Amino acid sequence: MAKILIIEDDEKLREELKIFLNKNGYEATTLITFENTIQDILKINPDLILLDINLPNTDGEYICKEVRKQSNMPIIIITSRDNELDELLSINNGADHYITKPFNIQILLAKIGSLLKRTNMQEINDKIDVKDFILNTSNNTIEKDGKIIELTKNEYKILKYLVQNREKIVSREDIMECLWESESFIDDNTLTVNITRLRNKLEELELKELLETKRGQGYILKKGES
Repeated sequence: MAKILIIEDDEKLREELKIFLNKNGYEATTLITFENTIQDILKINPDLILLDINLPNTDGEYICKEVRKQSNMPIIIITSRDNELDELLSINNGADHYITKPFNIQILLAKIGSLLKRTNMQEINDKIDVKDFILNTSNNTIEKDGKIIELTKNEYKILKYLVQNREKIVSREDIMECLWESESFIDDNTLTVNITRLRNKLEELELKELLETKRGQGYILKKGES
């Protein structure tokens, strides 16, 4: 059962979220004081955080940034701030989603499920072994037969997303959302450049044929021949 930590100073909303998430199969817990929020988060070690930006005695943006330095746990910002600058700042500080109040709780539930599914891949000793190659999550590298190639942050995210959806066609829009969680922060040319660079690095490991373009649809990461 996934553990979700709710960091929200609105007591009514906090309790409503806790009850709702518990009813939907999650173990929801809350913080009611915010003096040592970062330490409390790391001690509780949840699978996902719901974080308000406007907190007494502290700042949600700072919390997000500091937690991200020490953990990859998913963070969903829930806030009444509805301007693009705050959203961009949150994403740059490491937030995975940004939801403004009031929000549809079913959409929140769907985003939680999607994030947990994405992060619950089998990662053993900081490695994702997908038979054809190994993704090293601790240093953003790809490895095959002892040869290691370094990936940029975006190249790594793209390849990991393709691995998660292996043998399925994923659209360019899906990949862009995975990278930045908002299409407004990227452009089409940036994705093309990253895909090209990723192909070249796969080619260095004789894996280029695994990544196939489906014209008008997107990309698919195939399994290699046994």
